[in-house]
Amino acid sequence: MSDEALIRLDDIEDGGSARVGGDGRTDHGLMVLRRGEAVFVYANRCPHVGLPLDFKPGQFLDPDGTLIQCSNHGAQFQIDDGVCVFGPCIGRDLDAVAVEVRDGAVYRVD
Repeated sequence: MSDEALIRLDDIEDGGSARVGGDGRTDHGLMVLRRGEAVFVYANRCPHVGLPLDFKPGQFLDPDGTLIQCSNHGAQFQIDDGVCVFGPCIGRDLDAVAVEVRDGAVYRVD
């Protein structure tokens, strides 16, 4: 378990998303999605071609806010399990990152 928080829960609006980490060139960081007190974290990398998923930094969701949407090919993924339900990588999963929420912050669990 990491001692350094990825992000504070209050830094992500309920129903929203954020990007943390990454160097912006080869490491695209992580996407963090909040649904109430539940948090889902995935590598910011489309399984189709490996490009980052966010339209603008930290914006990963479709217009309805119900699916993760790839900014490059329009592939859509379920928030709770990262499974692609539409697009060129249908049936493939995003790379999930194990986390826990403690004291209002999100921590990676290794």
